[in-house]
Amino acid sequence: MINPSDFIHPEDAAALRQLESIPGFPTLVKKVLALGLEQLQYGLNMATAIRLSPTQLPKLYNHLPPICQKLGIAEPEFYLQMDPMPNAWTFGDTKIYITITSGLVEMMSDEELDAILAHECGHILCRHVLYHSIAQYILSGADALGVLGSLTVPIQYAIFYWQRKSELSCDRCASIITSPEVVARAMARFSGGPKSITASLNMYEWARQADQYDAIRNDNLWNKTLQLAAIAGQSHPFSAVRVREILRWGNSAQYQDVKRKLLAVLPGRTCPHCKRPVSSNWLFCQHCGTKLQ
Repeated sequence: MINPSDFIHPEDAAALRQLESIPGFPTLVKKVLALGLEQLQYGLNMATAIRLSPTQLPKLYNHLPPICQKLGIAEPEFYLQMDPMPNAWTFGDTKIYITITSGLVEMMSDEELDAILAHECGHILCRHVLYHSIAQYILSGADALGVLGSLTVPIQYAIFYWQRKSELSCDRCASIITSPEVVARAMARFSGGPKSITASLNMYEWARQADQYDAIRNDNLWNKTLQLAAIAGQSHPFSAVRVREILRWGNSAQYQDVKRKLLAVLPGRTCPHCKRPVSSNWLFCQHCGTKLQ
């Protein structure tokens, strides 16, 4: 089984420790959960998006179960939302679900869609989802927190900082399931447009733009201040930075080790009825219910 410790980005782990050490953060988490906003958001998603299943758009749904099986996580609910903007997100605490947009499906190849879903599953595996969900509550509804709302100003920036670092870990998870090159291609679709435009993009040349960005950011104190202000309120790192990070990690011994570990633990068994991957310790297929042993 793949563990977060096999691939977690060190800056993600450090940022999470810093976030959890902020005075008042645990109290704020409890307050937000007590508001019942998770159930509200879950109900809205259920009422407005299409839940995918083996009988509801199965070709699209079937991307998810093999990824969950490889990562050893319970399969979250899976939804499709009509939105021309390509996007995907994971939400919830007691009821975790992944939602993708129609724009994402239209933009991505099957491999790239797998990378996006593996990235979202990485948030589940790394236990990011609770804090990501709470971040959305805080950032969109601080007024509802009453006196605690004043605490959210420093916490907001700490959450944004951690969120950006957590995305780097999940890019790694996506590359384990697919490859660093596929993850980079998915990033290219988000940044430059569909395959008809970005198919011949030189990923390594693009990644070098992150080095140029670093040179600008570190040129002097004023430039550094401006660049920090520009990204402080963003939940994701800049695309060129993400591509550079994942291509570098793809050449590391850690990446090769975790890929070998994944291949070693895959059971290689499939259900005789639905033909989908099953674990060696399952008595019944968790996809269709067929008895296996």
